[in-house]
Amino acid sequence: MFDEEIKKPKGHEVGMNIDALSVEELADRIGLLEGEIVRLKTAIEARNATRKAAESAFKL
Repeated sequence: MFDEEIKKPKGHEVGMNIDALSVEELADRIGLLEGEIVRLKTAIEARNATRKAAESAFKL
């Protein structure tokens, strides 16, 4: 029974309680969040590029 690993959440939820997390777990979550920031910024850039292309296509 004690050998079983305690299941910990895989992701991070904004505002969740972090009091019981270790330094390593906090660092892992920072890495996850930084990766998500990069993904979101890439999506913003792609949408801006699409919008600019559409705007230039409709300019006569």
